[in-house]
Amino acid sequence: MVARLVIAAPSSGSGKTTVATGLMAAFAAAGLAVSPHKVGPDYIDPGYHALATGRPGRNLDAYLCGPDLVAPLFAHGAAGCDIAVVEGVMGMYDGAAGQGELASTAHVAKLLRAPVVLVVDASSQSRSVAALVHGFASWDPEVWVAGVILNKVGSDRHEALLREALDEAGVPVLGALRRAAQVQTPSRHLGLVPVAERRGDAVESVAALASRVREGCDLDALMALARSAPSLPGKAWDPSTGLGSTSPASPGSSSNAGRAGDPKPVVAVAGGAAFTFSYAEHAELLGAAGADVVTFDPLRDEQLPDGTAGVVIGGGFPEVYAPELSANEVLRKAVAELARSGAPVAAECAGLLYLSRELDGKPMCGVLDAAARMSERLTLGYREAVAVSDSVLAPAGTRMRGHEFHRTATEPGAGPAPAWGLHQPRRRVEGFVQGNVHASYLHTHWAAEPGVARRFVERCTA
Repeated sequence: MVARLVIAAPSSGSGKTTVATGLMAAFAAAGLAVSPHKVGPDYIDPGYHALATGRPGRNLDAYLCGPDLVAPLFAHGAAGCDIAVVEGVMGMYDGAAGQGELASTAHVAKLLRAPVVLVVDASSQSRSVAALVHGFASWDPEVWVAGVILNKVGSDRHEALLREALDEAGVPVLGALRRAAQVQTPSRHLGLVPVAERRGDAVESVAALASRVREGCDLDALMALARSAPSLPGKAWDPSTGLGSTSPASPGSSSNAGRAGDPKPVVAVAGGAAFTFSYAEHAELLGAAGADVVTFDPLRDEQLPDGTAGVVIGGGFPEVYAPELSANEVLRKAVAELARSGAPVAAECAGLLYLSRELDGKPMCGVLDAAARMSERLTLGYREAVAVSDSVLAPAGTRMRGHEFHRTATEPGAGPAPAWGLHQPRRRVEGFVQGNVHASYLHTHWAAEPGVARRFVERCTA
């Protein structure tokens, strides 16, 4: 049994990230092992969660992975911890568009059988807070709204009025944070600036959040509430076990690449400030499939890791670092040469931009005959996808769910052999399959289809 809390809110902007990250940091500072989690596909908040706890921030996404995997993935991430804190997404009942509760904070809370603490922006209300909280607590009887943390409280008198109203509603107040200048966490076109880009300032921000939460919240009561969560049924997810399931792979494949005693193929995974978006489970699956996973930084490293047999380049903000990435010509040429040699390359969103001919006029790797640029249009949302072409990740016809989140575009948007066919919001093809290169804007979660990792590693040993 893992003690756990879900931090939710009536709407975005109420203070979920402030409270969740502050709680994680405060509990960690008290000597507890804290497991950080984020509902949905967000990559940036988990970076702050990892900074607060010293453990990988993990996502729980019932759309990308399916409801049945949420609890096992949670248990895997939280193994050995004293408490898990799960930050919600958007408003508590907001999920995948047009699909009811699917992937909402409320849905994940139910799957985790976890108590919910509702963070309420109380800046413009007093007694009305009781009606708001009552509505959220009673909307779905299966969601356990166990307490409230009041944010942006103006004064002692204001706090007294709020507490009095919530006493009548029967929902305990577990904390009250005063209205104050917000801890500086800068944002830009896709949300908060990632930790990797501002680590020193981020450390100070997280420490300030911990101090605010420690001063304004009843940590003992919150811990007691977390410990009241019941046991979760079933086993924790395990990458090795997952690889044994029916998933995209070569016929007759096994869960480990190569023969016993063979050296492990080196899979180089892009990291550093320009490539910060990655699910922790991807590296774990690659390792379970038999790879030696080594991180490299395209901003700083002039060579790929020794013995690189395949490259994975995830998401991030290469547009912010286009001049620096372009200036590292030695590495760009090394990546292009590896791709031309037939080594497997999987690129996702930022990786697609890096493999393109140019990004905002700056030369990139030139693996793909495509030009990338910043766009005024934000592309955002869950996607139903089907693999159009056989690739190093999956055979044609493989169905997966993914998520798009970018304010860039490539011309063309798809190659002669597209990566994916997308079914919403309109039918279109997207991405590039070129030899053993798979490049696409679509973010996918490989835990939902572990054979993706197995197939990739097998291609590294072919």
